[in-house]
Amino acid sequence: MPTKSARKPASQARLERENTQDEIYEKIYVAILEHRLHPGTKLGEERLAEIFGASRARIREVLARLAHEQIVELYPQRGAYVAKPSIEQALDVFEARRLIEPAVLRRLIETLTPEKLARLRQHQELELDARRRDDKRAVIRLSGEFHSLAADLAGNTALARSMRELSILTCLMIFLYDAPTSSSCRADEHSQIIEAIAKRDPARAERLMREHLDHIESSMKLEHATEEVDLEAIFRGEV
Repeated sequence: MPTKSARKPASQARLERENTQDEIYEKIYVAILEHRLHPGTKLGEERLAEIFGASRARIREVLARLAHEQIVELYPQRGAYVAKPSIEQALDVFEARRLIEPAVLRRLIETLTPEKLARLRQHQELELDARRRDDKRAVIRLSGEFHSLAADLAGNTALARSMRELSILTCLMIFLYDAPTSSSCRADEHSQIIEAIAKRDPARAERLMREHLDHIESSMKLEHATEEVDLEAIFRGEV
């Protein structure tokens, strides 16, 4: 029977493996969120394994996790690709967001604390600072994360998980359908939503969120183009 000392290294190895997998997942996730990995980009297992210094099995696990969240699409005999939402899927995403986000705001206002409000305002300051610096990648990431943060703070894990997936799909759609960052997710609209939350005014917060989603959807175009990207160049300096 294995002793405690024999089991401990195995447990530590499993934890290290999970942490490494999480790190790879997060790097790919953020690269997609920041539009460094474009919709339709092939995510070759062998190439990613070389870049991250990981086994192909571990890369396969990460890609399967991303596919479960609909961020990556897996095709038999072809491999993994960054998701490329169709027009129909885009409409479905906005329909889902219009149902979910008002519920998120109601729950957040019901459970609002000074600490939660401070978290929202701190995040908004980061977004405003990124806009002042004209850091488009950070703006895109922080804009999407604002919606996920609101869901996290609302305290419903199912809603939070759904919002994380819907937010990154929206970021993919903004790139795919050539929506300008400045008008697709405007910082002033986030500020107005935060103020409605601070005043515990769910009706106003929900109306502002629906208008915000309308603006994001209306900023998208139908035309799109794809281009080849260099996976190593995208992740160079991050691994």
